[in-house]
Amino acid sequence: MMRKYTLLVAVFFAAIAAVSAQKVKIGLEVGNKAPELKFLSPDGDVIALSDLKGQMVLIDFWASWCGPCRAENPNVVKAYKKFKDEEFKTGNGFTIYGVSLDKDKDRWKKAIKDDNLIWENHVSDLMGWKSRAAEIYAIRGIPDNFLINGEGIIVAKRLRGDRLEDALKAEAK
Repeated sequence: MMRKYTLLVAVFFAAIAAVSAQKVKIGLEVGNKAPELKFLSPDGDVIALSDLKGQMVLIDFWASWCGPCRAENPNVVKAYKKFKDEEFKTGNGFTIYGVSLDKDKDRWKKAIKDDNLIWENHVSDLMGWKSRAAEIYAIRGIPDNFLINGEGIIVAKRLRGDRLEDALKAEAK
């Protein structure tokens, strides 16, 4: 009897160890947990990526001086308006965590207004290409982005044009 009990306890702890060993890796590939970001808004408020947990989030790297970024912004705005209230497999709602690689705060704020970037989560460290966020996410060109689900897992990346809406549709309930 004691031997069976000992075996059951050993199996129980082995199962717990196996489950905890399956933690999701933090990284930049689809299936990885997205690395944390925490930067200042144009108004000086700290916004952390983890504050948006429970929603689909597009981490969107861009800058006011980037022509291709500005050309892509209407697609991002369209997707935001269409999916912001959507229910997804792993969360409710869609938002954007816009990371600017600007150095000039006034130009950054003007581009947000001019391009109608109506979501609230705009951040930058105003370091341009030396941005800590760009370093963390290995950004080598913009626009660039990562779509993360409500659990913070990267489900797609480098979504431009209709590919963003297609990826959001695939994650919707």
